[in-house]
Amino acid sequence: MDPASVILGLVTAQRVGELLLSARNARRLIADGAVEAAPGHYPVMVVLHAAWLVGLWIEARGWPDAVLFTAYLGVQVLRVWVLASLGTRWTTRIIVQPGWSLVNKGPYRYLAHPNYLVVVLEIALLPLMFGLIWYAAVFSILNAALLAVRIHAENEALGRSTSLAHRSEVR
Repeated sequence: MDPASVILGLVTAQRVGELLLSARNARRLIADGAVEAAPGHYPVMVVLHAAWLVGLWIEARGWPDAVLFTAYLGVQVLRVWVLASLGTRWTTRIIVQPGWSLVNKGPYRYLAHPNYLVVVLEIALLPLMFGLIWYAAVFSILNAALLAVRIHAENEALGRSTSLAHRSEVR
């Protein structure tokens, strides 16, 4: 089996698992009174990420660059840290509950949006591992445009749902 197919199979399985985890967490949060904010951009995000992964299945072949593959694995460590820090509050949607405090543990001690750093790095590194420079550039630009909308919407939603007095507490 082609090494690219093995890697992409693992990435695809990871993404499916994350979508299942996200859906479960979202259902629980909403049942507990949380609400989804700014859902309008979510279908665009799903299409962008699906197109990125499907296109990689079509374009990526052979062995990955060892240095970039190692960097990608490092990004996965950050991904796990993000997921562990948010716990049952992690979703692919923007879901907030009035009165929540912002997370201030794990990578959130150092960055406001570490999950988006993970996504930016993954969207660039995975195609670059297989020499797909143009692919990394196109999807990185598209992702940057989407993240501009998403981060603004998330900051606005979090600003409405949290009070400044509680910003240092873990939600």
